[in-house]
Amino acid sequence: MYKVLYRKYRPQRFADVVGQPQVTVTLRSELTRGRVAHAYLFTGSRGTGKTTCAKILARAVNCLHPVDGDPCGECEICRGLEEGSILDVVEIDAASNNGVESVRAIIEEANFTPAAAQYRVYIIDEVHMLSVQAFNALLKTLEEPPAHVVFILATTEVHRLLPTILSRCQRFDFHRIAPEVMAGRLEEVAAQEDAQLDQDAALLIARTADGALRDALSLLDQCLGRSRQVTVETVYEAAGLAAREYLGAFAQAVADRDPAAALEGVDRLHRESKDLNRLCGELAEYFRGLMLCKTMRDPGEMIQASGEERRLMERQALTMTLPDILHGLDVFEEALNKMRFGNQRVQLEMALVRLCSPELDQSPGAMLRRLEALESAGPAVRQAVPAWEDPPAPNQEEEEDGIAALLDDGPPEPPSKKEPSPPPKPPEEKPTPKAPRPARDEVDVAGLSAQAERFGAWPEILQAVGSASKSVAKAFEGSRAYITGDYLLVDAPGIAFELLRRPEHRAMLRDAVQRVTGRVYKLGPYKKPEEGGREEDPLEELARRAQEAGVPVEET
Repeated sequence: MYKVLYRKYRPQRFADVVGQPQVTVTLRSELTRGRVAHAYLFTGSRGTGKTTCAKILARAVNCLHPVDGDPCGECEICRGLEEGSILDVVEIDAASNNGVESVRAIIEEANFTPAAAQYRVYIIDEVHMLSVQAFNALLKTLEEPPAHVVFILATTEVHRLLPTILSRCQRFDFHRIAPEVMAGRLEEVAAQEDAQLDQDAALLIARTADGALRDALSLLDQCLGRSRQVTVETVYEAAGLAAREYLGAFAQAVADRDPAAALEGVDRLHRESKDLNRLCGELAEYFRGLMLCKTMRDPGEMIQASGEERRLMERQALTMTLPDILHGLDVFEEALNKMRFGNQRVQLEMALVRLCSPELDQSPGAMLRRLEALESAGPAVRQAVPAWEDPPAPNQEEEEDGIAALLDDGPPEPPSKKEPSPPPKPPEEKPTPKAPRPARDEVDVAGLSAQAERFGAWPEILQAVGSASKSVAKAFEGSRAYITGDYLLVDAPGIAFELLRRPEHRAMLRDAVQRVTGRVYKLGPYKKPEEGGREEDPLEELARRAQEAGVPVEET
């Protein structure tokens, strides 16, 4: 009879256990020193090695010739326990033996000395399934068992255990196995099976297994049943997964508010017999990646994706707001719960339509998305302008003059090069006509700055600029932006506006603004009130005029 991979390659020594050094190193050290506890508790998610380590520990405490805490595997006790001829190690499934009668039988057997081994070991798997009466019956024996008895309890839900049980055991927590470590183990198993496993396929299997090596070996076994050359496509077909480009396409449809594209994607995957329940879970995980890209500078290993997939996530995260992403997570998690009781395809399609059309959703997440859209649009939304009309295209001459006005240090310079400079005149004729455009721009910038509101999406715009030019984004570091009407006013160091004199840099900034906000704004500098809005003292004005007229003014 064929032996599946997770049974065939089950570790026989602590050194063979993958990804749990915090458990194996401690157990080997204790066994080497002869410190055998009377009760152990192994906790952790499924497929991480709890039962495997329990069986190794049961052999190690009874081995006649242990090697650095590991069972030798060659003595008569190790061979007898492996073959099942020695009955001093008892494995009990608490899910099917959860009554008080089963526990009383264990207590009665524990009083007898082992038949062949040194210790009688009881491995109770899924111990959280025991009833309260069974736990209470086990308490006294678990606290003070006979000297020849060792209890090993294993559970995936440690929070369901009584505190009195926890306090009587040595607890060892099993962690989820890292995808890179798991992929290496899968490649070793494939090599021993004379099969070829691509590195990307091994990583995909590891990510799909979600930290459970047993699940990963089962999926690899399924892939080897299809082909001895396991590629990424083989894994997609065997596991019923949607290709990563499909997930990116769904996220783009949500960002573009295109429900038709999302529904076509669901129909295509349904016709390919993909598991829609798993697809919904993958979409939730994908939006989690978008959330991490949106809120963290470098998510690192928190996102299990290849380089190209991560770059796609980063680009999409820039085009979506955080409320959009969080709303997507809420909707997909809600759809996963409903799929257990309803039509999976209908629930997934409803979820995607709600995300692409938030006006149809009355949930708090959808309301937050719509409020965020209104706030990002600025005060211009409250004006009587149809929503479908785009704002007028920005006037590049006005932008250049406004930017130049902010860069002027000291007294105003003559008007721009486009208009003739006025001839020099005596001081008394200084207030006489100036070129209309610079004066008008100077007044407009100060007036607009006084009415402007803080623009919260400015950091996202700088991230978008940084993806195109890190030097330009660095120049705007620490800057702020304000909006009023169709104007986006920037408060930044002078070097930033020197860069904006170049048309290609202004186009880059406009493009980033349009991608993040969906609107086209006119660019201009922000005038701080103390710089452009301070009124002159009347006495100073009088003294200045007297000096210009040649009237002596006494100093007081």
